[in-house]
Amino acid sequence: MRLFFLLLLLCCIHCSAQINPENITIARDSFGVPHIFAKTDPEAAYGLAWAHAEDDFESIQLVMLSGKARLGSSLGRKGAEADYVVKLFRCRDIVDQQWSTLSPDFVALIKGYVAGLNAYGKAFPRQIKYKAVFPFNEKEYLTAVIFSISMFCGLDDVLPRVLGGTIATIPGFMPQGSNAIAIHPSRTNTGEAFLAINAHQPLEGPTAFYEAHVQTEQGWNMLGGVFPGGCLIFHGTNENLGWAHTVNYMDKIDVFQLEMNPSNSNQYKFDGQWVDLEVKKAKLKVKGVPVTVGKNIYWSKYGATVKTGKGVFSIRLPANMDIKALEEWYRMNKAHNFTEFYKAISMTSLPMFNIMYADRYDTIFYVSNGKLPRRNPDPQYDWKSTVPGNTSATLWNSFKTIGELPQYINPGSGYLYNTNHSPFLATDPAYNLDSKKFDKNDAFETYHNNRSQRFTELVKDIKQFDYSTFRRIKFDNQLPKDLKYPYSIDTMLSLSANDYPLLKDVISRFQQWDRRAVAGSNGAAIFLVIYHYVADRLKGQPSRQLTRQESIDAYQYAKDYLVKYFGSTSVTLGDIQKLVRGNEERPANGLPDVLAAAYAAPYKNGIRKVISGDAYICFVRYPKDGLPIIESVNTFGASSHPDSPHFRDQ
Repeated sequence: MRLFFLLLLLCCIHCSAQINPENITIARDSFGVPHIFAKTDPEAAYGLAWAHAEDDFESIQLVMLSGKARLGSSLGRKGAEADYVVKLFRCRDIVDQQWSTLSPDFVALIKGYVAGLNAYGKAFPRQIKYKAVFPFNEKEYLTAVIFSISMFCGLDDVLPRVLGGTIATIPGFMPQGSNAIAIHPSRTNTGEAFLAINAHQPLEGPTAFYEAHVQTEQGWNMLGGVFPGGCLIFHGTNENLGWAHTVNYMDKIDVFQLEMNPSNSNQYKFDGQWVDLEVKKAKLKVKGVPVTVGKNIYWSKYGATVKTGKGVFSIRLPANMDIKALEEWYRMNKAHNFTEFYKAISMTSLPMFNIMYADRYDTIFYVSNGKLPRRNPDPQYDWKSTVPGNTSATLWNSFKTIGELPQYINPGSGYLYNTNHSPFLATDPAYNLDSKKFDKNDAFETYHNNRSQRFTELVKDIKQFDYSTFRRIKFDNQLPKDLKYPYSIDTMLSLSANDYPLLKDVISRFQQWDRRAVAGSNGAAIFLVIYHYVADRLKGQPSRQLTRQESIDAYQYAKDYLVKYFGSTSVTLGDIQKLVRGNEERPANGLPDVLAAAYAAPYKNGIRKVISGDAYICFVRYPKDGLPIIESVNTFGASSHPDSPHFRDQ
C-alpha cells in the first residue's frame, strides 16, 4: 500500500479571489502521485495544476503556447507551422463564439486551473522555459484544448496530405492506440466487475499520461490519467464507476474541393453563385526571425481552406465546432451511476475516443464515441475521399445523437474489449453488432488488429475470469496465430532456408520464432528489424503480401543490420530495444501491436529506444460494497525531473 506524506500548498501566492490555497492539500504517496483534496472543484483544479507543474512544467508550457499561437516564438519554424494551424482552423474564434454556452461551474473549474498554473509560474519564474506563455487566460487555455483535440481527430494526418507536405505539431504528439477491457460480475470468480485502462501513448512529452487523484467536498472524487494541461481526469475511476479510452478511427474529417472562379482566385462557386473566400492575415512570430511573418489564411462555408498546386480545398471537422469536450469529461468525472454517465456522454461534445465503462452496479458498457455529422447519403458522394465543395447538398451542419452510435450494454457474453479495432467485433461473435445497421458513411472500423485477434484467442476457453488471468491478458506479449499487419510475411515464412545458404542462419532463426515479444527472444529481434524495414520501404502502398524478392531483401537487410551493429545475428530483442530514462537503459519487451505494445525509434548504434506503447495502466475491481480496488502503474514515474526519486521508480 502506498504511504502518504503531506505537502501543504504554498499559501503566500497571490491568486484569484475564488481560490483559497488554505483549502487545498496536495498529498503525495510513496510513488509521488499527487492526491489533491479541496473544498471546491475549482480549488482542486488549482491544486492539480500546481502538482502537475511541480512534476512536468515544461510539457505544460508547450501546450499553453499552442493556445496563444506562440509556439513559433519558442520553437522556431516547426512551432510556427503549428501556430498557422491554430489560426487557419480558427481555434480561438470558436472559443470566443461559444464561450457563453459553457456552464458556470465548468467555467469556474477552468479559472481555478488557469489560476493555479499562473500562480506556479509567478512563484517559480526560473522554471519558465518559454516566456511567451505567461500570463495566459482561460480562453487561451481552451484554444489549446481545441487545437489538441483536433490533432487527435486526424488533422495532423489530413492537412499534410492536402498540402502535399508536412505540418509540424507539438513535439511528442503521436497517439498510438490503447487497450480497454470490461468484464461483467457474472463472468468473474469474485462477483466484481473488472476494468482495464491501458493507454498506449508517448512515454514523455505533451501527450504522456500523468496520474493524479482529486477529491472535493462538492462530490468530485476521481483517480486516473491526464495529459499535461488537463484540468481534470481524462480516464480512470471514481468511487462508483470508471472508464477507459482508446483511439477510434471512424471518419472524423471531410475534405471538399472548391470550384474556383477563373477570373477571381478568391471566389468559389456555391449553389450556382460565386462566393468570396474570407481572407485574413495570420501573423506568425518565428524564433530567430526578427520580423513578424504574415501568411494568408482562407475560410469558406465549409471551413478552413488551403490553396495548393492541385486545387483549393476546405477541411471540415466537428472537433473545432464545439468547445464543450472538456465539460463533457467533467460531467463524466462526477457521474455517480450509469444513468448520469450516459447523460454526460449524450452531450456528444467529445468528438472521438472509444469509451469502455464498468461500475459497481453490475453494468458494463462500450460505445464507439464521436461527434459524427449527418452526411448526405447520396451514393454520388464518396465521403472517404474528396467531396465537391460547390453545393449545399454536401454542407453538413447537424450531428448524430449518442443513441445512433455503435454501443453495447451488458452483452450476454459478459465481456467487452477494444484495442482500436472494429466496434462490431467488441465481444463474443454471438453478441456483436451488425455493421450493416449503421451508416456506412461514418466509416467505422470493420477489422481485427493483432491485439484484438490475440484477445479472442486468450478468452476463447475462459469460463470465469479470475483477477490474475485478467491481468495476464493485458500483459500478454504473444502475437496471434493469424497476423494482422498491413504487409503479410507469409512468403518470408514459406521460404526454404536451405535455398539461401548466405541467409540460412537468419531465415532459420526467424522461422523458428514463437512470436513472443520478450526481451530474451532472438526471433523477436529479427522481426523488429524487418518490421521497420518493410514499413519504411512500403510506406503508402496498399496492404498486401510481400513478394519473394521483397522477402529475400528483408532477410538480407536484417542480417546486414545485425552484423553491422551487433556483430552477430544471434542478438536478442533486449539487445536492440531499450527502455531509456535519463542515463539508464534497460532491455525492453514488446513489439508494435502486441497487447503489451512497444513502439521504438532509432536511438544510437543500431539500438532503438521505446518512445510509445504501454503507458498508463490501471486495473480496477468494483465490489458491490466498499470502494473500488485499484492497481496502477505509469511509465517511469510521476516526475520528469532527473533528480527526483520519482523520475523512474515505477
